[in-house]
Formats: sequence, C-alpha cells, structure tokens
Amino acid sequence: MKSTEPFLDRFTQNNKLAIRAVAPEFGHLPPQITATFGPTLQRSYYFFLLMIDGSARHVVDLQAYDVGNNELLFILPNQIHELPKERRETDYFKIGFDKNCLSLLPRQYPFLIDPLNSQKIQLTPAAARRLKPVSEMLLGLLSSMNTEPELILAHLNSLLTEINTAYFATDKSPVDSRLSKYIAFKAFIEDNLTEQPRVEDIAEELALNPNSLYTLVKHYSGQSPKEYITSRLILEARRRLYYRETTTVKELAFQLGFSDPDYFSRLFKKETGQTVGAFFQELAGKE
Repeated sequence: MKSTEPFLDRFTQNNKLAIRAVAPEFGHLPPQITATFGPTLQRSYYFFLLMIDGSARHVVDLQAYDVGNNELLFILPNQIHELPKERRETDYFKIGFDKNCLSLLPRQYPFLIDPLNSQKIQLTPAAARRLKPVSEMLLGLLSSMNTEPELILAHLNSLLTEINTAYFATDKSPVDSRLSKYIAFKAFIEDNLTEQPRVEDIAEELALNPNSLYTLVKHYSGQSPKEYITSRLILEARRRLYYRETTTVKELAFQLGFSDPDYFSRLFKKETGQTVGAFFQELAGKE
C-alpha cells in the first residue's frame, strides 16, 4: 500500500491551497500517474465522494461501504482506503483537501470527528439538490490555478456546512452539551492514543465523573470508554500493519504504548479473531 502524503502538494488545483476535485469530465489524472498509487492507499487528507448517479463499493479501515445515488462518503486523514474494484458511476463529485484548508475555514464541523460512527451519509433529495450547484461552483473555481483562495474556501464552507447538517439529520440535538462532550472525548483519545490514558484521567479532563463518562460514551458508541480505547488501539495496529510501518509484534506493541507484547498479542487476537502474524500473512497474500 502506498501513502498519498505528497499527493495534494503535487497535484493541487490551486497555487495557494492543497485541494483537488474530480468529476466525470474534470480533474482526472493520466492513467500512468494513477497507476503508481495502487488500489489501496492511506489518505493524508480529507476526502469526500458525493455520488449523484451510480454506485461503487469503497473499503475504509477494512469496512465496506456501498455508496449509491444521493449518498456521500467521507474519509479522514490516516484512514486506509481501498478503491473500488468495479464502478458504475455516471455522475459524481470528489474533493480532497488538507488540514491547512480546514484550518482556514470560518467554523468547525463536528461531523468530522464522526461521533455517530457513520462515514456514509444518506442525503435527502433537497440536500442533494443544494450540494450539486456548490460542487459545480467548486469545479469552476478549481479550473484555474490562480483562483483566489477566499472564493474556494467560501464554497468549501458551504459544502461542509451542508454535509454537517445532513450528518446530524437524525439527531434532534446535534450540538447539545452531551454530544460536545463526546466529541471532546474522541478528540482527546486521538491526541493521546498511544499514551493509553486512564478513564479516570479522561473524565477529569472533560470535567465529568467516570460514571457520567461511561454513560456518555456508551450512548454514542455502544462501547464503554475502555472498550472504545481498546478498539481504537487495535484499529491503529491494523493500519500500521497494513501500511508496513512496523516489522515485529514487539515493535508494534511498544509503538502503541503496550509494555507487554504478549498481552498486546492476546488482545489483538481477542479483538480481531486472528493473530498478528495471521493478519500480516493475509495482507501479504493480497499483494
């Protein structure tokens, strides 16, 4: 698998922003370039696919998503993305942009923490109709490398605001204090994952007691805080194995904050149903 770390730097469509959009008749790279990336890659940037007409199966962090008409799939930095083996797409919009682009936007978008654990969004017909002209405007702006970044960012803000609203459409209180606390919990775990913070310390950081934190995390994720942390650690282990960032179980265990590699191996098997060695061999067989 190959990283796309330099992708937006190399193939951006703007002189001042790392951003690129693709549609059926726009933005496609020559086959000799796309072939160098391979069918599986680790995104280093935010990636969105709006399927207007068609269908395709994408795999994100080993989970398959069938994306059809009026559906949107978003992929976050560091996630592993397996491209579709078969596509039946006639109309779509894809856009990728880096963290710097996001930092220049005027607001935050809670859906990017994926608090409801759903990276595929079913759009209402009205939302899909609103997104289409925004995507078309972005394509027009990105057709020139010299377009002023402010114009691009204004339309990117509109796009993400619409997506954020659609993401929380089934949640009656998408910005209430409980969800804000859960988003803060997920952000804290991402920032401190390999330190394996204690639940008590996380609760204190969020100004909650451990029981309240347990109830909160269980409500949104279906897991206890400890189970969530464990699942996230094992996902990170699978990513690093997939990306060949480590060569031994011992090294991987230490990278993830485990002092006992044997305990890590047992935990990996319990969570995935296979040993680290078997998982690695399975990856090797796919190459």
